[in-house]
Amino acid sequence: MTFLLLFYEFFKAGLFAIGGGLATLPFLYDIAEKYTWFDERMLSDMIAISESTPGPIGVNMATYAGYNAGAYVAGIPGGILGAATATIGLITPSVIVILIVAQFLKRFKESKIVQDVFYTLRPAVTGLIACACFSTMTGSLFFPEALSGFSFPGSLVQLFSLPALALFAVLLFGVLKFKKVHPVVFIAVAAVVGIVLKF
Repeated sequence: MTFLLLFYEFFKAGLFAIGGGLATLPFLYDIAEKYTWFDERMLSDMIAISESTPGPIGVNMATYAGYNAGAYVAGIPGGILGAATATIGLITPSVIVILIVAQFLKRFKESKIVQDVFYTLRPAVTGLIACACFSTMTGSLFFPEALSGFSFPGSLVQLFSLPALALFAVLLFGVLKFKKVHPVVFIAVAAVVGIVLKF
């Protein structure tokens, strides 16, 4: 039953997450709330690992989440089956849609209706990615659990992860200042700092 749920949830994410891997994040947060396969903290780790490994982020995250879900239910072999189930579930809608679109694209690519549909999808994609960025930033740079006991004017420091904020500021400066440096360099630096400082 768990594997059917995995396929269904990731099929749904693949079908409606228009705009790429980051657009799957709202769906993954929803899955984290509904099931015990992974929590929001693990989701932050998933994002870091998926961004640091080759391949599309959405597929990497589905594989990672499916492995955790399957291993939670049925041990390590179940983890492998869960990874395969979630990954297939995520990519199946794309394969189906692309096959359909390929049949009709040449005929309708000049259609005003088709162009209007794609134009209308842009703000939806922007909203999904903005939501994903906001969720990722709040989970990485802040301690949301501290808000429950926080009263202004309390210590604002308790709401922030100071090492994460410092790393974010340094990397943001580096990306803006050294535009010719490949992003992989910044990812590698962040990974090394995270390992050394253990945060």
